[in-house]
Amino acid sequence: MAVTSTTTPDGAHTAACGHRIRERMLGQAGSPVPVPYDLVELMAKEIETHCGHRPLKAYRMAMGWTVTEAVRAAHDLVERDKLRKVGLTERSWKDWEAGKAPSPEYQDLLCRLLRTGPVRLGLAADYTPRPVCAAGADGETLPPGTTPADAQAGLEEVAATNRRTALMLTGLALAAPATAAQVLDQAAAEALEFTRQAEASSLGAGTLDHLDLAVTDFNDAYSVKPPREVFTEALDYRRKVDALLKARHTHEQGRELLAYAGWLSELLAWLAHDLGSPHAGLAFANDAFVHGRQAGHGELCAWAMDAAASINLYEHRADRALAAARRGLTQAPATHPLTVRLHAQAARAAAADGDAEGFTASLRSAEDAHRFLPVRMARRFGLDPLPLADYALTSYPATACIWLGRAEDARRHAEHALQVYEAAPAASRSPSREAIARIDLALAHAQLGAPQDAVALGTEALGSERVVDSVRNRATDLTSYLARRYPGHNAAAELRERLNALSVPA
Repeated sequence: MAVTSTTTPDGAHTAACGHRIRERMLGQAGSPVPVPYDLVELMAKEIETHCGHRPLKAYRMAMGWTVTEAVRAAHDLVERDKLRKVGLTERSWKDWEAGKAPSPEYQDLLCRLLRTGPVRLGLAADYTPRPVCAAGADGETLPPGTTPADAQAGLEEVAATNRRTALMLTGLALAAPATAAQVLDQAAAEALEFTRQAEASSLGAGTLDHLDLAVTDFNDAYSVKPPREVFTEALDYRRKVDALLKARHTHEQGRELLAYAGWLSELLAWLAHDLGSPHAGLAFANDAFVHGRQAGHGELCAWAMDAAASINLYEHRADRALAAARRGLTQAPATHPLTVRLHAQAARAAAADGDAEGFTASLRSAEDAHRFLPVRMARRFGLDPLPLADYALTSYPATACIWLGRAEDARRHAEHALQVYEAAPAASRSPSREAIARIDLALAHAQLGAPQDAVALGTEALGSERVVDSVRNRATDLTSYLARRYPGHNAAAELRERLNALSVPA
């Protein structure tokens, strides 16, 4: 029975047609589980031939996956086989299915995932010489008595004739008076040139994929490498992207380059903050917002304002932190962890300003947003953003309650935050966040009249492998409070001396 189908604007059949082919062939094979590779290959070939899809899309449909499911399967493969983390997105996968070439690293991942080679996926060409005794250059059988050399000579003559015809037509166009048909022909030629110019680009093949991997590596290195080392490398890439933006590229490539510029600046904002330069941090956060807005990337804009809110809070600018959080909320997707974080940032800012009612209202909004988060989300450059919402709902209220003088609430939130941080997978642990949670817990104990416990927790925090400027800032709050509340306390004085001996990380 023939498979009926409708077509998409590009002439290919819709996904429903490929689905019917898959179901039919699975049924004929007895619905095996798991589906053998040979059967997947047969289904892919049938879908490609019948539906007119490119090989990569045909293979994906033969696996029975949507694009979302294919991307998720790729990330699961990376995690299961302990491969290098990637920032694969649905946008990249759709680009590849449309004919855009993936970088060698992503090509390898696709071949691993679909258990085949690049030629079968349409990602490379096979130049293996074909037998010439029985077939012509295109693989068709030659007429009796015709040699491949004869066939080649015939093709060359046809090509020469076509060139002569083209020259004759050009001469006629120049010599004869312009007619409506000739004007239209000329217009068609101009349209082709317009298209060529629109697609002209100085970007090398795989440049955008390379940037995707670079940003993924920088995010991966953020919590494990010295901040200054990551800052220097990320700034170098940010300059390279700026140069690419000034070079020739398509409009689509321009939007992607703007987004990569923004992502790098967002990361540089946090690194500058860690290195003790709020001025540079805020400058990069603003740059990330501007580039995100020009790229039409609301999520990037929201991440930039999340960084700006934190930096302003550590600089005791509660009003600017609140403004940044609210600005970010206008850009953040409603069911994204960023919405939770930005409401929690607003709650912290209100607490820093002594606004208990504002703190309660914003924290309630964060908790409400948290309830509507999805079970799983697309990764952001190899990182799962969902835990960031959990962190914000534990550590941010702890800090806020310290500022509001609610010591018992602060203790409860800080203990919960430490439990969440310590339960995270090793690759997702953040030493600096854990150190700040310990300092919050130390301040709660100090407010509750237990300075010895406070000093012990503070000492543990300063022993962290990543004492960045935000940790030093909060530790200064702790030692200043201990000095005021418990003057002459020897252990507290020793903690202050230890803090003063620490330098900003190189």
